Amino acid sequence: MTEGSATVTMPETRSEEDRLLRRIWRVVALCRAVDERLWKLSRQGRSSFVLTARGHEVAQVASTAAMRLGVDSAWPYYRDMGVAFALGITPYELLLGSMGRAEDPHTGGRQLTMHLASPERKLGSISSVIADHIPHAVGAAYAAWVRREDSVALCWFGDGATSAGATHEAMNLAAARRLPVVFICENNGLAISVPLHLQTSLTSIADRAKGYTIPGVRVDGTDAIAVNDATREAVERARSGAGPSLIEAVVPRILAHSSQDDDAYRDQAELAAAQARDPLPRLERELIGRGVLTAQEARAEHERFDRMVLADADRAWSRPKPEGSRFNRWLFAGDEPHQAASDIGLGPLPGGVFDD
Repeated sequence: MTEGSATVTMPETRSEEDRLLRRIWRVVALCRAVDERLWKLSRQGRSSFVLTARGHEVAQVASTAAMRLGVDSAWPYYRDMGVAFALGITPYELLLGSMGRAEDPHTGGRQLTMHLASPERKLGSISSVIADHIPHAVGAAYAAWVRREDSVALCWFGDGATSAGATHEAMNLAAARRLPVVFICENNGLAISVPLHLQTSLTSIADRAKGYTIPGVRVDGTDAIAVNDATREAVERARSGAGPSLIEAVVPRILAHSSQDDDAYRDQAELAAAQARDPLPRLERELIGRGVLTAQEARAEHERFDRMVLADADRAWSRPKPEGSRFNRWLFAGDEPHQAASDIGLGPLPGGVFDD
């Protein structure tokens, strides 16, 4: 993965692929550490509504690794913690927002967990409303096309979003104008509590692409290389002027929809099947098998991330809450801008998320 306007190329050697997989694993491991801490904080009454990324992380990070940082725009949804961290959002930023702290650089402590917005990272505002961000992604692609910019918009969403009218309108326009956008559906088989077979008669979300005469591909969302290859091909197609693509990444939803959901609509067999498809241990086994990671190194990194995230959580909890007198700030024109994320140290992990 490269930054700026440099060309992104496919890994040409096994060693390059190994390095990419290890970098993806680091971000996924970080994401899991934050995810686990958020659930604990939620149970302690310290963190607001938590929407977990668990089971989706490999698909999220592997697809983001196909982007040009600072050039392409990202339009994730509320589960896409892996996308955020791969773009350089820090755990501390996310925890400030989750705990409703005034210094939250994304919303000033006014939104739910994982409701991010970062112009510095070309990360579009995350919406609570299902599918509402998909037209925004197409709008960004349209703007890039009008301005003749070498930019691609990548948009992530769940299978439930594909049943929304806004999704059809967005995909139809993108296909008609051959806009540079990549649609990535993280299909975990459930729209909150509604299983896929009650949403659509289709057995594959990728088949929707046929209605727009655009490419559609279904991949195993727990396979980092398969997701990265499919996304890279779609991004290159979009950048070349050939138009949009739809990628369906089949992923497990390991936990309940949210911290406020009892998951009573799934039986133990369904839960066990989802947990058995956890992509993090699979990726670790692959890296160990390739000889680029040891079990001891993996444990040490997990422990380091756990300590780092706990410290970030304690630090975020100690920061002040928003002042009540400012409850309507930023609702009207003329208010002073919110502090830039860079004011609190925006950036990847020390040394760079995608650095060895």
